[in-house]
Amino acid sequence: MLKSFTKTEILLWSISSGLIITAFLIFDRENFLNLAASLVGVTSLILCAKGRPTGMVLIIVFSVLYGIISFFSAYYGEMITYLGMTMPMSIISLVSWVKNPYSKNEVRVNRIRGREIGLALVLTAAITSGFFFILKYLGTANLIPSTFSVATSFFAVYLTFRRSPLFAAAYAINDAVLIVLWSLAAMNNVKYISVVVCFAAFLANDIYGFVNWRRMQRRQSSK
Repeated sequence: MLKSFTKTEILLWSISSGLIITAFLIFDRENFLNLAASLVGVTSLILCAKGRPTGMVLIIVFSVLYGIISFFSAYYGEMITYLGMTMPMSIISLVSWVKNPYSKNEVRVNRIRGREIGLALVLTAAITSGFFFILKYLGTANLIPSTFSVATSFFAVYLTFRRSPLFAAAYAINDAVLIVLWSLAAMNNVKYISVVVCFAAFLANDIYGFVNWRRMQRRQSSK
């Protein structure tokens, strides 16, 4: 499997993993669940950037780990989002990716139209509105960025299910929101700096994922 990875992809994964481990050793050194989730997450992203269904399997594992971490940090919005939305949607996306192969190790890229994007935005707005009151009732820390994270997460998982290159761009926006969210937590506890570094690495990988999926789309369309 590694033979199909480019030098850029191997370098991106290596640097991302190295930064995550370094940040953990400097700022945390206790919460190995955070370290495990971060490494699983960054590995899933490089696989998803290649259009590999195995990447979706790792996203399911990451969702469980991240949901547990969020619970103990009182980020109930993140917990509910990942355990109640991202994980089940990732399972559905995995089925979609497996059923729509382009080759043995690559999913067929889908092109969605403006009307469907509009529908996805309407669904995102409706779900986010409902979540806002749920999160407020639960006393979620940093309510506004937590609510915005719900919106970007739902939009991203919908586009992932539909196999659109835009899913990686949506996740990149979500990563930016989570960098803000965990930076606020790091102000009270420096150990969360390692989580901030994790999502910074995720951001770089999702940007690459968007670029590579556009490349895959052009290649598949030309053939």
